[in-house]
Amino acid sequence: METIVVFHAHPDDEVLLTGGTIARASDEGHRVVLVVATNGDHGDVPDDLADGESLIDRRRAETERSAAILGVHRVVWLGYTDSGMTGWAQNDHADSFWRADVDDAARRLAAILDAEHATCLVVYDWHGVYGHPDHVQVHRVGSRAAQLAGPVRLLEATMSRESMVAVGAASEDDSWDPQGPSDDGNPFGSPDAEIDIGVDVSAYASRKRLALASHASQISDAGEMSNMPEELFALAFGVEYFIEPTRPSPKRRTWLFDDV
Repeated sequence: METIVVFHAHPDDEVLLTGGTIARASDEGHRVVLVVATNGDHGDVPDDLADGESLIDRRRAETERSAAILGVHRVVWLGYTDSGMTGWAQNDHADSFWRADVDDAARRLAAILDAEHATCLVVYDWHGVYGHPDHVQVHRVGSRAAQLAGPVRLLEATMSRESMVAVGAASEDDSWDPQGPSDDGNPFGSPDAEIDIGVDVSAYASRKRLALASHASQISDAGEMSNMPEELFALAFGVEYFIEPTRPSPKRRTWLFDDV
């Protein structure tokens, strides 16, 4: 059995890119550890926060519920401040993840990898799928941690650009072009030619939706996607994609542990 560490930028990120893979791995007896870099400080602030309850408290509780639904065995918080989108003033906050020293953050992650005897680490592709500073930093920090830790296999979660074009066509929504500039000016996700693994997680779509719904405070993001029509949700999130930078072939395997 494997021990997989999935490293994500914010609360709720664990669901869309890796939720089905987490659930399948857990169901198959693998140990799954979720590491979240930031507290999600700049998410939607719900109206029903209790006295003394912060947005961070709420989002951590929501993430724990999501993790339980997906079968995560342990959740670890690195505790950095959410950096906000590209160009926001929050990018320059002293405690933001974007400003964190890469080697320092990587050592913290590597310590978790070593303590868990991790065999596999999942981060994001080189531009964090859509250029969010914290997502880009997950790639940088995670890649460095894989070098510092004991032998660990590195996978980069991404999304298929071609599939997102198909989702846009199916939804008849022409307000967003995946091939146009994302937050960092690059196109969204990765072209299919660069993707090594495509995991069919359609059997886990209902668990992904349920996990996403756990992040109920985030009505403008998680809430909107969890309310997508079932067929459109399956089209958008029924396959999870990974790049394995150190293993150039074979392309288009269908599970993380095929031919390992």
